[in-house]
This record gives sequence, C-alpha cells and structure tokens, in this order.
Amino acid sequence: MTPTSSWLMLVAAGLLEVVFALGLKSANGLQRPWILAGTLLVLAASLALLNLALRHLPVGTAYAVWTGIGAVGTALMGVLWMGDSASIGRLACMGLIVGGVMGLRWLP
Repeated sequence: MTPTSSWLMLVAAGLLEVVFALGLKSANGLQRPWILAGTLLVLAASLALLNLALRHLPVGTAYAVWTGIGAVGTALMGVLWMGDSASIGRLACMGLIVGGVMGLRWLP
C-alpha cells in the first residue's frame, strides 16, 4: 500500500463517517431498525478503512482528518438537506476545520 492509497482510504473512511451520522438521524432511534442496521455496517466499513490507513499514517493525523471530514461533511449535509443553520459563523468554523485537515495533510 502506498501513502497515497492510505490517504484515499482515509478520505473514504471519513465520507463513510458522514453516511453513518446521517444514518443515525434517519434511523430515528429504533423506529427504523433496517436503517440502523445499515448504519452500523457503514460504521464498520469506516473503521475498517481507518484501520488500513493507520498502517502508513500517523495516528494523530489520521484520526484528526477522519473526524474532521466526518464533522464538516455532516454539518454541510445538515445545512443542505436538513435545514440546519448556514450562518456565516458556522460556515467559517467549518472552514477552519477544513484548513486544519489540509494543514495536517500537507505540512511537515
């Protein structure tokens, strides 16, 4: 596995983290058990990809990037699809997280 493929796996794991969070919301607790079951499978896939990425990436960097992608992605989906606030402050804070993730990727 190359460092590039480790980063691609990490990004995929982060995107699955977004699907996981949205799935939890859609499952509505135990009201929709099939959605909850699918959500748990997505979580398992996300963790498996994170585990593979950790073979070649520093744990602190990988975990911060994984959670950053999950946090910003989930917040953006909340704004776009669930009517969450899109205030300048919220968007600016998401931008700060993205900047931090980029810094962890490209700064020594």
